[in-house]
Amino acid sequence: MPPTRDGVGPSCVGLPSGSWPTMLDFLSERFTAIPRERWQARMAAGEVWDEHGAAVTVQRPYQHHLRLYYYRDVPVETPIPFEATILFQDEHLLVVDKPHFLPVAPSGNYLQETVLVRLKRQLGIDALSPIHRIDRDTAGLVLFSLQKATRDAYQALFRQRQVHKRYEAVAPVRADLRLPLTRHSRIEEAGHFMLQREVDGASNATTHITLLETRRHDGQLLGHYRLEPVTGQRHQLRVHMAALGLPILGDGLYPTLTPEGHIDYERPLQLLAKSI
Repeated sequence: MPPTRDGVGPSCVGLPSGSWPTMLDFLSERFTAIPRERWQARMAAGEVWDEHGAAVTVQRPYQHHLRLYYYRDVPVETPIPFEATILFQDEHLLVVDKPHFLPVAPSGNYLQETVLVRLKRQLGIDALSPIHRIDRDTAGLVLFSLQKATRDAYQALFRQRQVHKRYEAVAPVRADLRLPLTRHSRIEEAGHFMLQREVDGASNATTHITLLETRRHDGQLLGHYRLEPVTGQRHQLRVHMAALGLPILGDGLYPTLTPEGHIDYERPLQLLAKSI
């Protein structure tokens, strides 16, 4: 596998059976958000390899059942003015306190401005990998693995639901809602890649919700909540709170989707991964 470069490890794509004339044709069709000219530039710079270490050129014929590696890039990446804090490190685990607005790992328009890449550059540990993730908008604890040999053992604890996570949030109060309660529902994608929603069907998401205290702020009665997810559906806590009529303060997705690119550093999502 190609080495990490400036904190960024190579991405990998498997080549399925198909009749694309060249590798370039496949990559251009598979990754529609990346212009064909960008793939041509990557190949010209020697930044696309196969699993045997051979360079992939613009003219190279398509070959199925092969893995290709390449380095992702983001032409214009806006700096995020917040830093993660390392709380604990031993030979197996690294625990950080992630700030609001900073993604855990590369995706979409975020690459260098992620916790993972920043830590790889800071610590020089290419094997570093997140064991789990929290939303970019959420602050709090994230666990990273430092060793491939023990990584799956920790990930298995999450798969088997043996990890207890506790979040805290600030949201409105409903006088008619009896708390604590446990929310069971089915959560699926809402037709927009950014959003999830509750739908009819067998439950796949469970959250325990407790009201810890209330206080009045700017004429509004707000609650300090403890949220304990049993499952790990995408945006689960935000969806469950919004469905109860208790949207978390600062939420730019639920119940109303904020226009893309609009980030207000003065109004972070009031959701914290408090303990794990």
